[in-house]
Amino acid sequence: MEDPVIYFAYGSNMCTARLLYRVPGAAIAGSATLEGYRLRFHKRSKDKSGKCNADFTGSADDRVLGVLFTLPAAELGKLHSAEGRGYGYDDHSLEVQMADGATVKALTYLAATTHIDDSLAPYGWYWDFVDAGAREHGLPAMYREAHIDSVQHHPDPDAKRDRDERAKVRTL
Repeated sequence: MEDPVIYFAYGSNMCTARLLYRVPGAAIAGSATLEGYRLRFHKRSKDKSGKCNADFTGSADDRVLGVLFTLPAAELGKLHSAEGRGYGYDDHSLEVQMADGATVKALTYLAATTHIDDSLAPYGWYWDFVDAGAREHGLPAMYREAHIDSVQHHPDPDAKRDRDERAKVRTL
């Protein structure tokens, strides 16, 4: 049996119900911080909206807060597929700091430079998943206000997609 994969979620997959829809064997391992990065909603998605990206700055003042999950190695392909591996997101192994101060290597996804567009905004359903996950896992209010609540989002012009995405997760 393979060791589980440690995954750092900082966008919509922080919403546990959303991640479980995608990877049923996922389990919460705690909160974590990725230093030297900042949260942006500028990754161009197939649906032409902005999705989350941990944007490298190298600055000690910047950090992305998120959630660590363990995933069965056999289900990693499901996550790669859901995250659009090969379409704008590349998987990386990065060091994150856990709440207790320990550092661990974790899999996460970063936007390829070819898929960054600062003019984009997320659709409301996607933003709702990010916000719900941040609240569910107790990310500090100051972080949520600065990096999530302040982000402009707009309705998805495809009402069916909006309904379908929300129907996958009935926690919102």
